[in-house]
Amino acid sequence: MKKILTIAGSDCSGGAGIQADIKTITAHGMYAMSAITALTAQNTMGVSGIFEADPAFVGQQLDSIFTDIVPDAVKIGMVSNRRIIHIIAEKLKEYKAVNIVADPVMVATSGSKLLSDEAIDSLLHELLPLASVITPNIPEAEVLSGLAIKNKDDMIQAAEKIGTWLPNAILVKGGHMVSDATDLLHAEGKNRWFLSERIDNPNTHGTGCTLSSAIACGLAAGDSMEDSIQNAKEYLTGALRSMLDLGRGSGPLNHMYRII
Repeated sequence: MKKILTIAGSDCSGGAGIQADIKTITAHGMYAMSAITALTAQNTMGVSGIFEADPAFVGQQLDSIFTDIVPDAVKIGMVSNRRIIHIIAEKLKEYKAVNIVADPVMVATSGSKLLSDEAIDSLLHELLPLASVITPNIPEAEVLSGLAIKNKDDMIQAAEKIGTWLPNAILVKGGHMVSDATDLLHAEGKNRWFLSERIDNPNTHGTGCTLSSAIACGLAAGDSMEDSIQNAKEYLTGALRSMLDLGRGSGPLNHMYRII
């Protein structure tokens, strides 16, 4: 059985973060492990509190995992401060982690930055360069590239600019575009579009976590980067199409739609 490690924050309502990752990994028939970077008090209406883990304890969690059940892929989500980012990067290098998928959670739905400038700098220079692929959405790609993104040409320019300093693949997610949910993969100097329909479903809590975890599952299985992304997008589309409707706000996906 393939083993996937998710390094992220906990969502007590179960829709995003560690909980979404574990559900996604389980739905792919793989074994899920987690290193928790923060506890959050949140639901479909929003986040009301964050309690960050001690960086040294995050390191202890990673030591416990890598010295026993070695993961075949690693997904990284919410990393809330510079010290946590540093310890994660050090441990991933120490244990020679492979198939790292980083979802650079930097910008809230409101457009507000979730990380300090200092933490963003550490993310850019210490953690993201270790990733096999990063999966920014449009606002995050704007922060990473310093460019405004209004259309597909802008997505290409932003991905190519990020690629000047990031050695591996960049998947710019087009879900913030109005017309469709088309994503752009920039890797090895080439661009590929992944076309998909936009599902008319307001319940999208945890979509980014879900997609990145599904990509990690594909890479762990030995699939190519392109096949991993294509299969992950198909899984996410199915989870949205299932039309689970929970909570009073933007609800979670049905991660288990293939099973139940």
